[in-house]
Amino acid sequence: MRVARIDSEIVNAEYSAHHLQVLEGLEAVRKRPGMYIGSNGSPGLMHCLWEIIDNSVDEAVAGNGSKIDIILHADGSVEVHDRGRGIPVDVEPRTGLTGVEVVYTKLHAGGKFGGGSYAASGGLHGVGASVVNALSERLDVEVDRGGKTYAMSFHRGEPGIFKDSGEKRPDAPFTPFEDNSELRVIGKAPRGVTGTRVRYWADRQIFTKDAAFQLADLETRARQTAFLVPGLEIVVKDERAAGQVIPIPDSDGETTTLGPVETSYLYEGGISEFVEYLAIDPPVTDTWRIQGEGTFKETVPVLQADGHMIATEVERVCAVDIALRWGTGYDTRVRSFVNIIATPKGGTHQQGFEQELLKVLRTQVEQNARRLKVGNDKLEKDDVLAGLTAVLTVNVPEPQFEGQTKEVLGTPAVRSIVAQVIRKDLGQRFSSTKRDDKNQASQLLDKIVSEMKARVSARAHKETQRRKNALESSTLPTKLVDCRTNEVDRSELFIVEGDSALGTAKNARNSEFQALLPIRGKILNVQKASVGDMLSNAECASIIQVIGAGSGRTFDINAARYGKIILMSDADVDGAHIRTLLLTLFFRYMRPLIEDGRVFAAVPPLHRVIVMNPGSKPNETIYTYSEQEMHALLTKLRKAGKRWHEPIQRYKGLGEMDAEQLANTTMDRSGRLLRRVRMEDAEAAGRVFELLMGNEVAPRREFIIDSSDRLSRESIDA
Repeated sequence: MRVARIDSEIVNAEYSAHHLQVLEGLEAVRKRPGMYIGSNGSPGLMHCLWEIIDNSVDEAVAGNGSKIDIILHADGSVEVHDRGRGIPVDVEPRTGLTGVEVVYTKLHAGGKFGGGSYAASGGLHGVGASVVNALSERLDVEVDRGGKTYAMSFHRGEPGIFKDSGEKRPDAPFTPFEDNSELRVIGKAPRGVTGTRVRYWADRQIFTKDAAFQLADLETRARQTAFLVPGLEIVVKDERAAGQVIPIPDSDGETTTLGPVETSYLYEGGISEFVEYLAIDPPVTDTWRIQGEGTFKETVPVLQADGHMIATEVERVCAVDIALRWGTGYDTRVRSFVNIIATPKGGTHQQGFEQELLKVLRTQVEQNARRLKVGNDKLEKDDVLAGLTAVLTVNVPEPQFEGQTKEVLGTPAVRSIVAQVIRKDLGQRFSSTKRDDKNQASQLLDKIVSEMKARVSARAHKETQRRKNALESSTLPTKLVDCRTNEVDRSELFIVEGDSALGTAKNARNSEFQALLPIRGKILNVQKASVGDMLSNAECASIIQVIGAGSGRTFDINAARYGKIILMSDADVDGAHIRTLLLTLFFRYMRPLIEDGRVFAAVPPLHRVIVMNPGSKPNETIYTYSEQEMHALLTKLRKAGKRWHEPIQRYKGLGEMDAEQLANTTMDRSGRLLRRVRMEDAEAAGRVFELLMGNEVAPRREFIIDSSDRLSRESIDA
């Protein structure tokens, strides 16, 4: 065997400085977009939009302008219009370029490096606008300032002029500037009117084909920003579907033309109103507002008049504003922000918040240990955060973020300042002699101690008990008709409405992998009830016990005894109500099953049509699942000259089917129809459950009245 030898000296000789590439300016952004926007898919596309929006928001925070328009155009472009001061149009002395060109073509250039233009802002690195420009096939910017409207266009970051004929297009002929760039004056601006309009087309050479602006994400961000900047109106307009002609359901072929979708967000209550929006469970405490500030010193490079950077020690002021409340649930919703920018992965501000919250409440529990009967157990962070909804905001000049996507705050001193503000405010609140403050503090301590006891109890149970199957367990409900298999993935649990349906289902099921649990009528509405009431309810307790994975914060999906949970109720109004009550139970106390796609609703048929065939050919049985489907079937049969048995059987409930019919239509895997229960947005789902099933009657009444025009009288099962 021959062995090839590589001469290292020859290899090294071939690798010289000539092989090194220096990427300058916006070329580096186009070569490595992920470094600046995270990815080249939809998240990266949305991040570009956030960069432009954040510039406009920073203007509003600084007190310049109270309205921002965001328009998603039908041609795939997006436009952001603010009423701020407008980008400077005069010449920047060191580069010889106008302020507009500097902002959109030079990395690390802007008015947010401590020059006094902004006290605190989200844009810190000076690369946001220029990165968006580099990754756009076309970008147009118009500035209203000094009674004039200025304009400039860019093609993949290069300034020049597009020769448009009619509508603006990214593929219009483009002529780059050769010697000097020109900031054109294209009109007059009304007196006193200032602002910036940016419209750009994302470059499809950079972004993936399926990358698209997500309206839901945009609306969420706009709503969030409107909460954080009280008095700022943000209007989101989606023109992408405008002009489409679609059929109107149940209208015999009538159509309608879609118009643009426009939503306005304006809130005066600030983050207190934000907390009320996020919270979906009944309150244990009111929304508490905690505000304060602290100072710290840090050494940072400061740009001098001669253009040099000198390390200088400066004193910073960090302002803290927190709104929080505890509810009866166990989910935690904490949103943290730095200078209006969301930090979904937390950072030093959130660490200080959570650590000090735990310290303060641990101290309070220790001081009330005898009344609360806590023994030697200690609170953990999860006990304190259970049921907490909080919005944490800090304003810091030039905060240190980890990366351009700004998802984590890294400024170390913020941790201790947030902790100090929490310690002072909560200490005063717990020592208050006001009756309302004392009652809320007492209820809060009771809640977090009960969470601690539930955690300790669940841990002890998990350590001492092993999972048992139906043959080993003598504590499962007697009415459970279990299956034989021990394979979780294969097994199915049918929760059946009523004993009459249970009798038929016993004969229709496959006893190898299908288990049955009957419930009597309508179970407890757990959205209104406490945890204790839910656990003391026989039907709810049986369902939780049979599934075998616990409930609430201690729910362990890996311990669930069945791979599918199928809700099988009658196809009428009462059946739909029972299904809603069951889904409320799963949503509140066994949500991971829904999130994992393991909860289903059976779809039993409404009608049984027996088609008569001529001669000795056996008759054909066809099942339909709606009135519309049945009428369509009869029309088809009539055209084919076929007859059917009258009257057509209309199933009022599962008990009217025999075992063969129930098996063929609803239980047999080869012929049944199941509807998977999905939960794409947990917060939106929670608000719907609270609206439809909660204690507040007035919002539910308004919803019914407002939605009454959507209801067809024929669809009511009377």
